[in-house]
Amino acid sequence: MEAAAGGKRAYSIIVPTYNERLNIALIVYLIFKHLPDVNFEIIIVDDGSPDGTQDIVKQLQQVYSEDRVLLRARPRKLGLGTAYLHGLKHASGEFVIIMDADLSHHPKYLPNFISLEECVFFNRVLSLTRKQKETGADVVTGTRYVKNGGVHGWNLMRKLTSRGANVLAQTLLQPGASDLTGSFRLYKRDVLEDLISSCVSKGYVFQMEMIVRATRKGYHIEEVPITFVDRVFGISKLGGSEIVEYLKGLVYLLLTT
Repeated sequence: MEAAAGGKRAYSIIVPTYNERLNIALIVYLIFKHLPDVNFEIIIVDDGSPDGTQDIVKQLQQVYSEDRVLLRARPRKLGLGTAYLHGLKHASGEFVIIMDADLSHHPKYLPNFISLEECVFFNRVLSLTRKQKETGADVVTGTRYVKNGGVHGWNLMRKLTSRGANVLAQTLLQPGASDLTGSFRLYKRDVLEDLISSCVSKGYVFQMEMIVRATRKGYHIEEVPITFVDRVFGISKLGGSEIVEYLKGLVYLLLTT
């Protein structure tokens, strides 16, 4: 694996993008704001966005430096799983965090995932729950479906669809986690490499397969509550085709895991 230009980091944050020009600067700013004393790098894997996302990232590199904000572009959309694998090739961190670029995953939750002793936040030093440090977990995943978790900005139908899909998957797959399709997670690097190499799904089903295979392989999974916020800028990439893909993926995992 290739190391970052500035040497090894404790954490590599992989952010796949496609047409996120309106969001990427804010998400990068918020990551730096909420992890002020953390040795991390952000790896942006852009799939040939035609909206100028890469131009914005290059401007961010001038502000934060190219060894803290890495642009690792690809020529076109090639799937979420391969985006993480591509980012992983350039990651130097012992732990890898994956998150969306559309602000649905707020960086304020990052301190709850990682193993810091304390975090400077709004000029106060807070002792926060550090799931990975406390438990030694192989995977820490954000969940909408436990106490203090939730969703903001969805209508009732979308909430019912999401909840129903999750209940169906829980019943059939017994995955060992409450939120199968979430994509706000921390992995030990070697665990992520192993899971990606085992997965065959692409797109929306990929995150579900990652958690199911982690459970089947006996990896230790922990959860932290998050509030998922629907995107403010840009167009949602979730539609009817993703629902069909989800159902096909559910059947596949039921038969093969």
